[in-house]
Amino acid sequence: MKKYSLFFLCLFSPLVLAFSQNDLVVLLQKNISQQGEFTQQRFLKSLDKPITTGGRFVLLTKKGLLWQMKKPFVNNLLVKPSGIMQWNGQSWVANENVAQSQQVGLFLGLLSGDISAIESQFSLNLTGTEENWTLQLMPSSLLMKQIFDSIKIRGGETVKEIELNEKQGDRTLIRFDQIEINQPLDDFSQSALN
Repeated sequence: MKKYSLFFLCLFSPLVLAFSQNDLVVLLQKNISQQGEFTQQRFLKSLDKPITTGGRFVLLTKKGLLWQMKKPFVNNLLVKPSGIMQWNGQSWVANENVAQSQQVGLFLGLLSGDISAIESQFSLNLTGTEENWTLQLMPSSLLMKQIFDSIKIRGGETVKEIELNEKQGDRTLIRFDQIEINQPLDDFSQSALN
């Protein structure tokens, strides 16, 4: 009898222990803040080499994302649910592009685990475990079908990589490194995100 019990336990345990979309949401939303380094590579069909940028990011749950590009030049962007703002050296200046605001909401959802914002525009396929998962997004809304072929997000405790495959054949790969979770923010980040 013990043999059969062990057999059924082994047979059904992957179903019991499967990593679900709800588990992913809980995992990503437990972090109040994340900060670290990013590298973004933009592969354009018309260029032989990717355009590479890098810098620092700060994500504060329910507040927004501070994207501090350091190379090839300095540029500070603040991404909030209401839209994108750029630092002009003295204050934040809003960008009124409505289409871009929809993409901003998607990007914040990808990083912070707001699956509801994503599910309305994409079909989702999650594979892996809590320590090493991949979320494949296939566009389902008309707008997103015009922009993306697919989006792939990889991570563990946090999002570690986002790959955007665009309709016209261009691709963007964003990698996050040296991620610190729930650590104090510097003054500029604190001021921008509150």
